[in-house]
Amino acid sequence: MSRAAAARDGAATAPARLSRTAAARPLLRLLRALVPRGLLGRSLLIILLPLVILQAVALQIFYGSHLDVISRRLAAGVAGDVGMVAELLARESLREERAWIFRQAAWRLDLALAFEEGATLEPPARRGASMPLLPLEEDLAAALGERLRRPFDTDWQSDPRSVIIRVQLPDGVLHVEAPRKRLFASTLYLFVIWLVGSALILFVVAALFMKNQVRAIRRLAAAAEAFGLGRDIGPIKPEGATEVRQAASAFNAMQERIRRFVAQRTEMLAGISHDLRTPLTRMRLALAMLPRRGGAEGGEGQDDIAALTQDVEEMERMIAAYLAFARGEGTEQPVAADLVQLVRDVAARARRDGAEIAVEAPPEPLVLPLRPDALRRCLGNLLDNARKHARRIAVTVGRVPRAAGAGGAWAQVTVDDDGPGIPEEAREEAFRPFASFSAGGTGLGLAIARDIARAHGGDIVLERSPLGGLRARVRLPV
Repeated sequence: MSRAAAARDGAATAPARLSRTAAARPLLRLLRALVPRGLLGRSLLIILLPLVILQAVALQIFYGSHLDVISRRLAAGVAGDVGMVAELLARESLREERAWIFRQAAWRLDLALAFEEGATLEPPARRGASMPLLPLEEDLAAALGERLRRPFDTDWQSDPRSVIIRVQLPDGVLHVEAPRKRLFASTLYLFVIWLVGSALILFVVAALFMKNQVRAIRRLAAAAEAFGLGRDIGPIKPEGATEVRQAASAFNAMQERIRRFVAQRTEMLAGISHDLRTPLTRMRLALAMLPRRGGAEGGEGQDDIAALTQDVEEMERMIAAYLAFARGEGTEQPVAADLVQLVRDVAARARRDGAEIAVEAPPEPLVLPLRPDALRRCLGNLLDNARKHARRIAVTVGRVPRAAGAGGAWAQVTVDDDGPGIPEEAREEAFRPFASFSAGGTGLGLAIARDIARAHGGDIVLERSPLGGLRARVRLPV
C-alpha cells in the first residue's frame, strides 16, 4: 500500500474513532458519577463488586443447570403420574374400578383425585405467576403437554400447598391435587440463605474493618490540616494498619522537627533583631544629640541630620518588616473572633492615618477561628498598599458560597481602590518577597498578607477593581 492510500485510509477511519470516543464519553461520565469518591466507599466497592459477580455466577450456574434439571425432572414425574391416572380412568368406566384407582393414586402417588362427570373443561384462565423467580410452572405445563396429550389447566393460586390440575376426559373432568413438595426442592431455600447470608456477613465484616482503617486515615488528614493552619493539637496516636501507623509516626516526627525548626529560627531572629536595633538606637541618639547650628551651613547641617534620621527610621521599619515576614506570625493560636468587628477596627486605624475608607459589612457578627493579630497585620498591609496608591478605598465583608460540589462557605473581605492597579500578568509576581512596584517599598506587604491568609486555610487573589484600580480578595474558611 502506498503512503497516499494509507493516508486516505487513516483520514477515513479518524471520524469513526472520534464518533466512538464521543459515544463513550457519556458512559464514562456516568461511571465516574456512580463510583464513590471516598476511600471507604471505593474499598467496599472493590470488595463488593467481585463478591456480587461471584454470587451472580454461582446463582446462574445453579439456575441454569442444577435447578433447571431438577425442576424438569420433578415436573416430568408428576406429569407422568397424572397422565397414567388419566389414561386408566379413560379406559375404566366402572365406578368400582375408578374408586380403586383413586385409592391407589392417593396411597402410592400422593395424588388427591376427584371426577366431575359430564363436565367440560373451560378455557384456561389467565392467572399471574405464583413463583415468578422459579421455572416450576413453565416446566410443569410443558411436561403435562408432552405426557397427557389432552386438554388441561393448572391452578397454582387456589391452594398454597398443592397444585390443582384439571384434565378433560371423554366423560368428564378429572381434578388432581398434587402436593407442591413433589415439584419443589426444599434445598433451594438453604442455597439462597447461604448465598445471601454469606455475602452479607462478609460485607459487614469488610465494612467494619475498612471503617476502622479509614477512620485512622481521616484522623491523620485532620491532624495534618490543623497543623497546616497553625493549630497545635499535639502528636496523634498511631492506629490502624501498619502502613497507616508508619504514616502517623512519620507525621509526628515531622511535626516535632518543624516545631523545633520554628523555635530555633524565632530565637535566631530575636537575636538578630536585638543586634540590629542596638546600633540603630545609638545612631538615633547620636543624631538627636548633635548641636543645632544656625546660618546657611547650619541649615544644610539640619537638613543632613533630618535626612539621616529619616534613613534610620526607614531602616528600622524595614527590619521590622523583614522580621515579621520571617517570623510568619506563627506563634499566635487561633481563637473565635468576629471578622466584621476586626475589619472595622483595622479600617478605623487606617482612617486615623489619613485614608478615606468606606466599609460595607453585614449587621450580624461573622465569627470564625482567627489569629486576630496576624489577620490585622494582613488587612493592614492591604489597606496601607491601597492608601499609598489611591485616594478612595472600599472594604466589603460577607459570606460567599464555595464552588459547586465543595460545600460550605467562605468568609470574604474585599479591598477595592481607585489607584493605578497592577497589570494582570504581574499580579502573581506581586506576591513574591521583595517584589515592589513602588519606590521606597520593601515588597513584603503582599507576601506577608498571603502567608497569613494561607495559614488560616484561605488565600488572597488580585483582580481588577470596579473602582478602576486593584481589588484584593481575601477568603477564609468558615
